[in-house]
Amino acid sequence: MSGTDRRLPESRTGWKKTAVVAVPALAAVAAMATAMAQGALAASFAVSGTNFQVQSGKLTSKGLSSFVQTDRSVDGKGHPVSLLGIGEARLSDICQAASVPTPLGDVVFKLTAGGGAGEVTASELVIDGEDLVGNATFGTAQIGRDASTLDQVPGVKGEAGRFGLQAGDITVAGVRSHAWSATGGNFRLPGLRLNVSLDGKKCF
Repeated sequence: MSGTDRRLPESRTGWKKTAVVAVPALAAVAAMATAMAQGALAASFAVSGTNFQVQSGKLTSKGLSSFVQTDRSVDGKGHPVSLLGIGEARLSDICQAASVPTPLGDVVFKLTAGGGAGEVTASELVIDGEDLVGNATFGTAQIGRDASTLDQVPGVKGEAGRFGLQAGDITVAGVRSHAWSATGGNFRLPGLRLNVSLDGKKCF
């Protein structure tokens, strides 16, 4: 039998054929990993049916990008949010709390960090919030910019035609927000405390 007519046994793998399939798949995985690292897929997961509080005495960042989108929970219900991308976040302290119904009653899940233990930091922080309250100072701001052209925070941009805004250096004192999700890379949470209690006290 000639080399051109020889067939591989069923138990062997045709590596050339496998490579043709594997290379695009690996490229797609690599692209997804890069996008996740840049925050582009930050809100692609299904959110829970419970929003949560976020509070900080002071938040600073080198940049901010924001646009409106819809988060969805597993039951398909939509939650309109403002996706807020923060380039290099530094927080004097942080408190996150959610009230969760259980057979025993409402349980408060609460996470705190920072304060006397040191600053909380996170790179490419993305918060999907319903609101944001605080005293803010922005650097150069662009309000009404097309969300697909946002470039202040790497990887944080929306669909073409969608309303967006961005700004340079920002400082927000007295931060209070209700959010559906928060993601980020390289979180540093000194003095981390996590508490779960019946009828516990939330952040505000």
